[in-house]
Amino acid sequence: MHALPYGFKKFSLSDPLPACARWKEHMPATREPTMYQLYFEARKLWRSKIEWQLTRDEATRILTDVRKAADLGDWGARALLAHFYLEGLGPLESNSVLEPDPYKAVEIASMAAKAMQPWGLYDLGVAYEHGYGGAHYDVDLAWAYYLKAAELGSPEAQMALAQAYADAGRLNDEETMLQCAYQQGHGAAAYALGIDREASKKDFRAAMRLFQDGVKFGNQDCANSLYLLFDWETNSDRDRKLLGELGIVEDHDRSLRYRAISDALQINPDLKLSRLDFVLPLPPAKLPAWAGVDDAVEPTSNGPPTY
Repeated sequence: MHALPYGFKKFSLSDPLPACARWKEHMPATREPTMYQLYFEARKLWRSKIEWQLTRDEATRILTDVRKAADLGDWGARALLAHFYLEGLGPLESNSVLEPDPYKAVEIASMAAKAMQPWGLYDLGVAYEHGYGGAHYDVDLAWAYYLKAAELGSPEAQMALAQAYADAGRLNDEETMLQCAYQQGHGAAAYALGIDREASKKDFRAAMRLFQDGVKFGNQDCANSLYLLFDWETNSDRDRKLLGELGIVEDHDRSLRYRAISDALQINPDLKLSRLDFVLPLPPAKLPAWAGVDDAVEPTSNGPPTY
């Protein structure tokens, strides 16, 4: 094992759990509006369609503006640029504008990790776990980074620790870490908690509430789960009986709305659906009229940008 950075420690299942922390508290308190707007519009274009549907001109504009915002210091732009370097931008010969370069992705993550930003610590842990981009393969070092990232509130790192505790049979500790991520609006955590309530405990009402929150957070799996829950063709006879006893009935209209949201989230997982309860409330509330997914989307804030 390579030496741990100062202030890091080896992850051990026998140690106390890290306290729940919030990643936003470890990001800069202010964000320059001009840089943010450049990044925001580029990301909005990137999320406006499936990536193979982008034209070369669109992909070029996205990359140019994200790079510019990153060079000017916006950390959201830097994180997105690291993603582009890791995955490439433009999957087709007709729209490819950037080939993967994991070394540059790790360089950006390392810069963020040096600033003790949770997302950079987590991304660097992933690089060490898989050994790419100049980060040597070292599982112990990777988990030391995951632990530090979780301590600073990275929901992805909290999820990683939750899985480690689950694998060790420490289900209460798994739940605690999942709750840490869920309380930060992490959709994958809401989905994991909902699946536990639905599959393990057959507590469909609790599962529905968790899935509903996950949809608000922009999680497609949660939208699919609710789509299937109200589409009884996919439910077992036993589950239908349990649902019926709770007064939850097959609901074609609800199912279709969740399916439409799922389709929208497949294209744009950045969507935050904070108005979901107004246009698609859980039963027994009746469904109001709606004009489509946009009715559930959080209005654009006019306040100063934050991380």
